[in-house]
Amino acid sequence: MEIVNSILVWAMKKRIHQIELFVRYPEEVQNDWFQSLISEAVNTDWGRQYNYHKIKTIADFKEQVPLQDYNSLKPFIDRARDGECDVLWPGETKWFAKSSGTTEDKSKFIPVTPEALETCHYKGGKDLISLYTKYNPDSKMFTGRGLVLGGSSEINKTNPQSYSGDLSSIIIDNLPVWAELHRTPSKKIALMSEWEEKLQVMAETTANQNITTLAGVPSWTLVLLKKVLQIKGVKTIREVWPNLETYTHGGVSFVPFKEQFDEVLDLPDINYMETYSASEGFFGLQDLYGDDFDGGLLLMLDYGVFYEFIPLENWEEENPKTLGLNEVELNQHYAMVISTNSGLWRYQIGDTIMFTSLFPFRIKISGRTKQHMNVFGEELMVQNVEKAIQIAGERSGAVITEFTGAPIFISDICKGGHEWLMEFSKDPDNWAQFVKLFDNTLKSLNSDYEAKRYKDFVLDYPKVHKMEPGTFYNWMKSRGKLGGQNKVPRLSNSRKYIDEILAN
Repeated sequence: MEIVNSILVWAMKKRIHQIELFVRYPEEVQNDWFQSLISEAVNTDWGRQYNYHKIKTIADFKEQVPLQDYNSLKPFIDRARDGECDVLWPGETKWFAKSSGTTEDKSKFIPVTPEALETCHYKGGKDLISLYTKYNPDSKMFTGRGLVLGGSSEINKTNPQSYSGDLSSIIIDNLPVWAELHRTPSKKIALMSEWEEKLQVMAETTANQNITTLAGVPSWTLVLLKKVLQIKGVKTIREVWPNLETYTHGGVSFVPFKEQFDEVLDLPDINYMETYSASEGFFGLQDLYGDDFDGGLLLMLDYGVFYEFIPLENWEEENPKTLGLNEVELNQHYAMVISTNSGLWRYQIGDTIMFTSLFPFRIKISGRTKQHMNVFGEELMVQNVEKAIQIAGERSGAVITEFTGAPIFISDICKGGHEWLMEFSKDPDNWAQFVKLFDNTLKSLNSDYEAKRYKDFVLDYPKVHKMEPGTFYNWMKSRGKLGGQNKVPRLSNSRKYIDEILAN
C-alpha cells in the first residue's frame, strides 16, 4: 500500500502547474472558457434561440442572453429530462442533480453532463488532493479508505434512461476506477435512499476499516461519527480510526461545528479541508493550510464555468449589471452568476460571495440571495450571524449545533425585531449573558443592524429560544428533508420556517 500511496500522491501533484497557470492568467483562462462554451452550444436549441452564432464578445453575450434562474430554465430542463437532445447542451443529458435549494420546497433538477463531471466535479476532487499533498508531502491517505457520506439516486419516471439524485450520488455512481478503489462503503450502501437506515449501515460497515479520509456535510457527518462511537463503545474517533488525516466539508459554514468535531475526533493533527461545491458546479477549494488559511477558497477558473458577479445592492434590479473578474473589489458582497458546460446559461446560483484576495482570486461564501434578513433595513447576512454565534458561544461556554432566524413584524402590541431558534450541544454558562453577547456582537459586525438597534428604536432586543436536542433533525425529517444535500435555512424574511418549528 505504501508504494501505491506514493504513486498516487505523485500523480496528483502533476496538476499543480496547470493551477498555477490560471492563477497567473485568470482573465485569459476565463475568456478561453467563455469562447469554448459559446462555440459548443451554437447548435443547441438554446444557442439558436439566442443567436449564439452572432456572439463574439462577452459584451455580446450579456446583451443577447438575459439573466436566468431555475424557473426560467425549467422548461428547457424538463425537455432534457424527457430525453430530448441538444436542448441546453449538445447531446443527451442523462443525469440531473436533485436539489431543494436552501429555501425552496419544490425539488430542482440541475443538469449534469459528462463534460461537467469530468472537467468540473471530478477535477475539483483531484485538485483538492493535489493541493493538499503539495503542502503535506508525507500524506498516507491512500494507505487506507476514504469514507464519503453521499446521497441517493433514482430512475427518472418520465424517461427510463434519465437519472436523478443528490449530486454526491451521481459522482459516486460514476467515479473513475482509482477513486472507487479508495472509497468506502460499497455503492449499494452509499446510494441507499432511506437516510436513517443508511447512516446505521454505513457506521456498522466502516467501524472496523482503516479510514484515512472523510468527506460529507458537517451536520450529517457528526450523526454518523456518533453512531460509529456507539457501535465501538469508545469515546473518540481516534480510538477507531487513528490514521484519519483529513475531513473535507462544504455546503454550510464549518464554524458552528468545529468545536464538536475537535471533541469527537480527538485528532490534533487532523486537516479540515473546505470546498465550495454545489449541484451546479465545483467552484472553489482550499489551497492554503495552517495559519495561512483565512477562510478564502481559491476560485477555480478552468472548470468549464464562466463567472459573472452582481453587486448585492443591485441584485433585485430588473436587469442588473454584472461584473467580470477585472471589476470586482475586496470585501464586497456579490451574487454569483454562472454559465457552464452542463447548459446553465447566465444562471443565478443564489449564493453570495466576497473576494478575500484578488491575486489569486479567493472567495468566501457570505450567504444566499434569498437568505438574509432585511425587513427593517438591517441587511443582516448569514456570515454576520455565524460569526456572532461563534464569538458568543466561545465567551459563554456554549456550543450551538443548529439555528434559524426570522423577523418579528411590527404590530399594535409589539415592535419589530428578530426571533431566533437555537439548539445546543453545550448550554451557555449564563443564558442572559449569551443573548446579550450575541446581540452586541451582531452590532459590532453589521453597522446597519447596529443603527436599527439603537435605543431599540426600530429593532427590539432579540428574542432567542433554546430548543430541545433533536428539534431541527425532527423538523427536517417531518419535511422529508433528511440527507446531505438538505440544510436548515439560516435566515428568512418570512416566518414560514420558524412558525413551523415552533408549532411542532
